[in-house]
Amino acid sequence: MLKAIYPGTFDPVTMGHWDLIQRAEKLVDHLIVAVLHNPSKHPAFSVAERIDFLRELVQPFANVEVATFHGLLVDFARLQGSTSIIRGVRAFSDFEYEFQMAIMNRKLAPDLETIFLMPKEEYSVLSSKMVRDVGMMGGDITGFVPEALRERIAKRLRNPEDYA
Repeated sequence: MLKAIYPGTFDPVTMGHWDLIQRAEKLVDHLIVAVLHNPSKHPAFSVAERIDFLRELVQPFANVEVATFHGLLVDFARLQGSTSIIRGVRAFSDFEYEFQMAIMNRKLAPDLETIFLMPKEEYSVLSSKMVRDVGMMGGDITGFVPEALRERIAKRLRNPEDYA
């Protein structure tokens, strides 16, 4: 069984993330969308919120699960029995960083392969940070996040103090 992990912070989940999830699930028998819990970052959305958003999106896919992890991705991958890591690459700057991470992961876990996927062209410049910035300033995030989540994400970004 080919099992892969698509890790990220997903703060919030964007159309680029959603595009990669839908494409990756077709390539593997089992896909784990893994939300990184990194206490040194100050995300706009809690881990629980991000997990809920992702679980709602992947609900139609029987071969996709959502989990959370902290620490080294390779340790989580071993624990899950994963053979591959899925990573999105939008631009050359992403590739440089992702290439370095893939080499480090290979040194730590030689049997774990990294698979790079490019998002659709319309999502190639989209990032969670851009979505957060636009949403926090009251801008329209339509087309940047999955429609099923748009209003909840927009409301949360417009009114972060309501959730503090």
